Amino acid sequence: MAEPLMRYCSNCVMPATRPRITFHEGGICNACLWAREKKTIVDWEARWTELEKYADELRGNASGFDVIVPVSGGKDSCYVAYRMKHDLGLHPLLVHIEPPLPFELGNRNLEKLIAAGYDCIKVAPNPAVMRKIAKRELIEFGDPLLCWMIPVRAVLFRIAIQFGIRWIMWGEDGEVEYGGLSHSKSNPIHDREYELRYLLSGNDPRKYLDEFSAEQLKFWLLPTQEEYEKAGIVNMHMNYFDSWDPYRNYIVAKEKFGMEEKKGRNVGTYTNFAQTDSALFDLHCYLMYLKFGFGRCTADACIDVRRGALDREQAVELIKKYDNAYPEPFVDMYLDYMQMTNDEFQAALDKHANKKLFSKTNAGWAPMFEVQ
Repeated sequence: MAEPLMRYCSNCVMPATRPRITFHEGGICNACLWAREKKTIVDWEARWTELEKYADELRGNASGFDVIVPVSGGKDSCYVAYRMKHDLGLHPLLVHIEPPLPFELGNRNLEKLIAAGYDCIKVAPNPAVMRKIAKRELIEFGDPLLCWMIPVRAVLFRIAIQFGIRWIMWGEDGEVEYGGLSHSKSNPIHDREYELRYLLSGNDPRKYLDEFSAEQLKFWLLPTQEEYEKAGIVNMHMNYFDSWDPYRNYIVAKEKFGMEEKKGRNVGTYTNFAQTDSALFDLHCYLMYLKFGFGRCTADACIDVRRGALDREQAVELIKKYDNAYPEPFVDMYLDYMQMTNDEFQAALDKHANKKLFSKTNAGWAPMFEVQ
């Protein structure tokens, strides 16, 4: 009997193709192992006390703000902002980077968060530059969302330096929560190199200097290591101090800020309350599926298995139903935004499709593996 093309976690349904995932005793992935440790080993009360000590040490500076919280208006950033302000008594500065192809729903949720009593800086990186980088990264790397993910990091660091705010608090570190590197589950502080190498997949924005000037790339270029260290930036993820639960975050965001969800489900999954800020995220997820053999539904279902909302059999059925979802509703939008023909767009998808996992048919790319 032939070996299956894909190996899956025995607890959730995350495949071994996920970058940097590891498997442990009983065939469970490191994300599921961490989910068990969160319930049985981690002393969350002690970690919260640790956070309070950081707050005492880092609060207060000439700007009048204690901590920077990046926000989209989504469930996770709403949750972090709320806890920083109401549970730690801090004065957070919210920073929002305008995404490409924004959804009106995401904008409404952001405005509700700000209206609840927060200071916020909104930054709109040069849309002409963002558009060209999106097209370039679709073709070269297979992830057009890098056009936004990079300035989210770069702008946050530069605002921290400019305002003299040492502390930045993100939401979750996806490497720990969803199956990547695990070493940061015991370390709350992440350096510049970690952001660049893993959270930006090694895409150093200096490569764009072959096309744009340093002035045009002001919101894409990261501060140098020397600038970063001189500013004394303390870069953290909230999931180190908090037993991270995306659905709990959604409930808090809905109760405290009136967060709205989509009327129907998101493309490629069964949920309707996450990643509702940009249509480009749907293409990001489809390319993830073509490259690694798992998509948006797998990511959502694995989270729900780990928190006990689904069993594995239910997750498999949902993944079979929804994961292979071409983002048809937004294709014309993508073509217009990136100024591409459909043939050019399809050629980019073809370039990044994993030929060991998918075969090309008249209907598109079809999986040669079975989720099990």
